[in-house]
Order: sequence, then structure tokens, then C-alpha cells
Amino acid sequence: MPVSGDVLFLDTAHPLLFSELEELGYNCIHDPEITREKMLEIMPGLTGIIVRSKFFLGKEELRHADNLRFIGRVGSGLENIDVEYAGHKGIACLNSPEGNCDAVGEHATGMLLSLVNLICKAHREVCNASWKREENRGTELRGKTMAIVGYGHTGSAFARCLSGFGMEVLAYDKYKKGFGSRGVVETNMEEIFRSADFLSLHVPLTDETRYLADYDYLNRFKKDIFLVNTSRGPVVNTADLCRALRSGKVRGAALDVLEYEHLSFENLDLWDLPEPFRFLAGHPRVVLTPHVAGWTHESHVKLSRVLVEKIRKLTD
Repeated sequence: MPVSGDVLFLDTAHPLLFSELEELGYNCIHDPEITREKMLEIMPGLTGIIVRSKFFLGKEELRHADNLRFIGRVGSGLENIDVEYAGHKGIACLNSPEGNCDAVGEHATGMLLSLVNLICKAHREVCNASWKREENRGTELRGKTMAIVGYGHTGSAFARCLSGFGMEVLAYDKYKKGFGSRGVVETNMEEIFRSADFLSLHVPLTDETRYLADYDYLNRFKKDIFLVNTSRGPVVNTADLCRALRSGKVRGAALDVLEYEHLSFENLDLWDLPEPFRFLAGHPRVVLTPHVAGWTHESHVKLSRVLVEKIRKLTD
């Protein structure tokens, strides 16, 4: 039976998502500039909403969503949606982490290699006619231990990317069991604190994970570690990370995400960037990118394709 109803696009997405949903029978409304007031006004008549992270969809926004069947998140995190309340109203909350997990895994690997080989620092120096070889001596990955915390789509994709480097890969996920495989050892946090040379975070942002990596957490590692974060900025307490960089407990950090991002992840809060950000920006062993780990030409298509298939299954 063909489906019907209005689907509001609150954010941009690949045109494939728009056209495929219209082929399914939905009437797609693309209005990324819509105001919150206008959205609330038309909410009762909507069948679906497509969002990235522009709006927070909580109780107030969803209270009158009496006909809403689904919210489709073009991406992985659902922190901008009150999933529990949506569930009470029978609204399916769909995301598409399968669509950009390879992109995130590859980007994390690139940041890791740049970090341990001081590539960004050396590039800036050479461009300024400074030829420093000993000061840019790198660190090899082979024989070292990588700890992956959070073993969902991106954590496992990162592990696959590491498979050729000769590292021992330890993985911990509080909510998953039995995922160990050849080349990946499923373990607990105590073993990670004891053995890790590197830590890569792949957890969603929840009340439980906000500021997970604070100073006490970082100091529980027996070795001085390198940190990679491609999950969400507030998973790491930036001021505490700076303190750990100063003490040497953290030898270097690669961050694709920062706690100073706006909700939409489109820019930083440029009005008042705090001292910890300025410290990171000037640190020779810190690599920063603007929340683009999952932002490839290929993932742009795959994120939408995955979401279409999940929405299609709602009508089967």
C-alpha cells in the first residue's frame, strides 16, 4: 500500500533522500530556514521530520505531533531528540550511523598518524622555511596498544582501519558483549587503564558520557597516552585535557569535535572562545578538525540511502 503524508526537512540532506521519499509517496517539504514557531505551527500535520542537528526536538516540540510517525536523523547521534518521549508517542527515531562509520574510521586513523608523526606541526614549520628533523621524530604504531571505548559502528570501523598496523586493539562497550574478533580483544576498563598507549572515544553523548574523559579518568591510565576523539565534544572535559597535556599524562590529542561547538555543529561559539581552546590551538601535539570525520562525499550519499531504507521498512 502506498504511503502518504508530509515530511519536513529541517536540515539539508543529499537530494537522494528527498527524491526517494517522494517516490515512496511522501510529500517532502524542504525548509531548512524554518523558524521554531513555524515548525510548531505545522507539527500536528506532519508524518515525518528529517533533521541533522539544527533543532532540539523535545517534549515541547513534539507535544502536538499527533500524526508524526518518524524522525529521521541524517547521521549517528540522537542527542538532539528526546527519544524516550518520542517513543511514548509512538514516534520512531531513526538514524544512519552505518552511512558514515567508514568515513569516521578513516578520519580517526588519519588524525592518529598525523598526531604521532607530528605532520601538521612539521608542515607549518616547513612552510615557514624551518627544517627541523630531530624535533619532528615520530612514534610508530606497531607493537603499541590501542583502546577503543564504544564499539558500535564507528568504533568497529576504526578497528578495521587499524588492522594492518600491527597494534594490539582492546575494545570496551558497556552495552555490548560478545563482539571480540580476530585482532580485537573485548575487555574491561581496568585492562584498558592498565595497558593502553592510545585511547579513541566512540561513544554517544548522554548524561552518562558527558565529561567522561575528565582529569581523574585520564590519570587512571598507567601509561602516558595519546587521545583521539571523533564522537562528541563534551565527552571530553577540555580544561582537564589541557591540564593532562601540561602534566604529560596525555602526550598528544587529535580532536575532530570540541565542546565549544554550537548544537548544530556548524561553527564554534566565536563570541567567547575560552583559554583551553587557545591552549589547544597553539599546542604542537594537538590536531584539530572541524567535526568532519564523517563528512565525506561518499558518506553524504550513504547516510541518506541508509535512512531511506529504514523509513521504507516502517511501511512494509
